[in-house]
Amino acid sequence: MAMNVRLVQSLMQLQAMRNLYDSNPNPEKAEDTGVFSAILAEMLGQISNLESSPTNDNTLSLGTPFANNVTAKAPTTSTPTYKSQAWRSAIDEAAAKYGVDPKLIKAVIQHESSFNPNDVSSSGAIGLMQLMPQTARSLGVSDPFDPKQNIEGGTKYLKQLLDEFGHNEALALAAYNAGPANVKKYNGIPPFPETERYVQKVLQTYMS
Repeated sequence: MAMNVRLVQSLMQLQAMRNLYDSNPNPEKAEDTGVFSAILAEMLGQISNLESSPTNDNTLSLGTPFANNVTAKAPTTSTPTYKSQAWRSAIDEAAAKYGVDPKLIKAVIQHESSFNPNDVSSSGAIGLMQLMPQTARSLGVSDPFDPKQNIEGGTKYLKQLLDEFGHNEALALAAYNAGPANVKKYNGIPPFPETERYVQKVLQTYMS
């Protein structure tokens, strides 16, 4: 068998460490010396298995008692992460229907739910655009967990807010987050840290 160079290096390093521990007179190191012996024995056993295996590819999985012999898994390939693509047609349709920039809709969805249609906030807001149940009903949304309905209703609501606040995106977003009554009360973005951060982040995403 053509032995793996990295394997040889590992064996030499472990043997050197064992020799170092063997030369230490401290009796508390006896347990550690036994650990190194176990590692060497396991690796040598795997070499024997490789020699007898018909599918030998000269690689070795190095188990270790420090990790309870858990073998590291190779990273798995996931589906594409361009999340907005899954509902691009629904976003485009709602944008065209209500005259709202699709980039603004996407930015709202990203910061409301991270494109998770099953998201439910601690306050009870539901779905992609985080519609409150009462708001959803008023917008004609019968199932706020349905992505298409949620996008339709959320875009309709966003359009209402844009119209109400003179198509000022910042004020419309503040109203989306904190309610239109608070925007009117403070005659601008309410001085709520959460709302201020929300408006800033959504606008940054929208303008990028």
